[in-house]
Amino acid sequence: MRPSGRDLSEMRQVSIEIDVTKHAEGSCLIKVGDTHVLCTATLEARVPPFIKGSGLGWVTAEYGMLPRSTTSRMRREAAAGKQGGRTVEIQRLIGRSLRAGVDRVALGERQITIDCDVLQADGGTRCASITGGWVALRLAVNKLMKAGDVISDPLVDPVAAVSCGIYAGQPVLDLDYPEDSEAGVDGNFVMTGTGKLIEVQMSAEGSVFSRDQMNQLMDLAEKGVAELAALQKEATGA
Repeated sequence: MRPSGRDLSEMRQVSIEIDVTKHAEGSCLIKVGDTHVLCTATLEARVPPFIKGSGLGWVTAEYGMLPRSTTSRMRREAAAGKQGGRTVEIQRLIGRSLRAGVDRVALGERQITIDCDVLQADGGTRCASITGGWVALRLAVNKLMKAGDVISDPLVDPVAAVSCGIYAGQPVLDLDYPEDSEAGVDGNFVMTGTGKLIEVQMSAEGSVFSRDQMNQLMDLAEKGVAELAALQKEATGA
């Protein structure tokens, strides 16, 4: 019944390749089905002015889609002179999601910027960016700890995200583009590896949903995030 032939509770095939760029303090290429995102982490000995002198660290993110990451070419936002509303919303989501899994006191007064560049899009780019972004963050923090710049581990729990929705009247896990574009209900779930909620984005896209259906989607999300967290740990040796 799903276009891909997957079971209702089955994720797309996920792979995480680490250290894919030479210069970044942490990097990975995450593939969730046909959605591919390059995530890099940059360490800087500075923080935004509003927390300067507080002793707290900061994690932020930027997000973008390459011109041919989709079926037709999209114009680079730099060429348009400004970021679109969708881009701003997604990169803010990535930043606050990753910060939720960070002990900012332990991180110390430094900033880590996570850049998420979508190479190929087939649904769930924000979720893949959060999941891969944590891997890049983990690798960068590992370098801080190895150098002795950070004493205690500031990453308290993995952070991952997955989409769930109501497709053809059934709750499904990890929507690809054909499902996402036809889903009656679409949701993105950001959670920790231990199952704590960070953010839930859910909306009716043509049909309303019940509390029972929402609970079913939550159960699917917990399953998906647990699988992603296991892959994150495997990739980083955490």
